[in-house]
Amino acid sequence: MTTRPSILLIEDSPGECELFRAAVKETRVAVSLQIESTVEAAFRFLAKADGSRPLPSLILLDLKLGKQHGLDVLRELRGDTRVRHVPVIVFTTSDHPADLAACYAAGANGYVTKPDTYEALLHFIMDLHNYWLRWNRSVPPVEIQC
Repeated sequence: MTTRPSILLIEDSPGECELFRAAVKETRVAVSLQIESTVEAAFRFLAKADGSRPLPSLILLDLKLGKQHGLDVLRELRGDTRVRHVPVIVFTTSDHPADLAACYAAGANGYVTKPDTYEALLHFIMDLHNYWLRWNRSVPPVEIQC
């Protein structure tokens, strides 16, 4: 039995979350979507992953979060042996070259400037699904022996 691919979106804007949720539904991609609006909630969600509920297949991370900068969250994700294999795509309004460089240096697998129209968001979700969840193969998690 194959598990449906899943996306964890870490985004603090309620409007952006609803727009993304609506676009995923409209594209009808076969994906489970989990949205967490705080860093704390996202890490609680990740900590609860087990055999019955696996880690997400992909993490979309907003760079400009309320209390914590997305770059710090990215570093924390990459430092966590349980989730470091999960692809992380920075999903942001920033097109600043310094942000781009810092995110890749911290271990981002991709950096996407948020689409400026709903139609472009639909295309992005289809491309995201096709590349990251359909065609791309990620390194499976490594069992850690104590």
